[in-house]
Amino acid sequence: MEHKTPTRREYMKYGGAVIGGGLLAGCTGSSSGDGVNSSNNSGSGATSLNSSGGNATTGSENSYSVTMAPIGEVEFETVPETWIANNGSWADMGIALGQEPPKGLWRPNRYHTHVYDDIPRVDVDWKDLDELWGSALSKERFYEIGADVHVFDPVFVLSRSKWKQADLDEIRENVGPVFGNSIYSQAFQWHDHRYYTLYEAFEKLAQVFDEEQRYRAFKQLHDEFIGRVQERLPPKSDRPSVAIIMVTSNKPEEFYPYPINKGTSYKQWRDLGVTSALKEAGIKDYYVSGGTIDYETLVEADPDILLMWDGRGRFERMSRKKFRNTLVSFMESHDVASQLTAVENDDVYRGAGIYQGPIINLAWTERGAWQLYPDEFDRDEQLFDRQHVADIINGDI
Repeated sequence: MEHKTPTRREYMKYGGAVIGGGLLAGCTGSSSGDGVNSSNNSGSGATSLNSSGGNATTGSENSYSVTMAPIGEVEFETVPETWIANNGSWADMGIALGQEPPKGLWRPNRYHTHVYDDIPRVDVDWKDLDELWGSALSKERFYEIGADVHVFDPVFVLSRSKWKQADLDEIRENVGPVFGNSIYSQAFQWHDHRYYTLYEAFEKLAQVFDEEQRYRAFKQLHDEFIGRVQERLPPKSDRPSVAIIMVTSNKPEEFYPYPINKGTSYKQWRDLGVTSALKEAGIKDYYVSGGTIDYETLVEADPDILLMWDGRGRFERMSRKKFRNTLVSFMESHDVASQLTAVENDDVYRGAGIYQGPIINLAWTERGAWQLYPDEFDRDEQLFDRQHVADIINGDI
């Protein structure tokens, strides 16, 4: 498929004039720095100080650039409006920054929008988003959506799809810039560029959308929330061991073991100070082994608490009661699973998914505190202010 006519972005920039050559929106430099560069009001060629202490020259009065690995420096002529993202981590960040939801995600059913049901004046449903990666990643959908920015890690796409560098270049030049990083796990061999914490990545997206005030408000809310929770945690010797396992059915016989390592997916468990029973038992996680374990192996580790999740978000959309009456009930009647301490003590819980931004992280950290430390955190106690979250999202800062 060839697109030889002027693109929408060319018309936006040049007022409909037909021009050859590259497009400033989405052009990238070789910089591997970490700053944001915004032009001042002195006109074309203005120089500004970026957040990492260096200088950069912008191409027009209103343009600005943001730098993030692995792409480097990305220049924006105007603040993006329409966007897509790879997963719910970035989508959740955008909602926190007061943006419209992305037009599409790789697989929307892994975006846990049910969390917003508890936040006033926030109405987002994953079912309304386009699925961009079914059996393959569709380039046609990128053209049809015409997003102002595409938030995903290009190295992920090159490593996990049939796309080549030429495909990425085509989208960047003909549709809009690519900007993002796979932050949810730090276990991929292909990810040899810089990782970012949840709030480092969140700050980068805030710079893209020119919403740094909202970012700072969320950062303060988060830091105060985590501080209050951690002050109430029991001593390390009294904290439970946990096992995070992914299953693919309501009656599982084997599991994919997951770690509690670096990456945004496991942030709440690290913040809540737990240890991995699987790691202590010498059981290799899925990222290392690529395989599954069975109940006999799980009994050897015998975690105090079992945290279960599935790759399609079904458990997260279940009520606690339904989860209890399906998967937990099956394990209680299983000859081997019933020997697990977590099953005997009714400590098998929904373990959340692997994609979380700032809003979802607040909710999952709160729920994790309820699950892990019921003697300290009562389920009727709200550990963060929902109205404050809604106020930030809606600009009432």
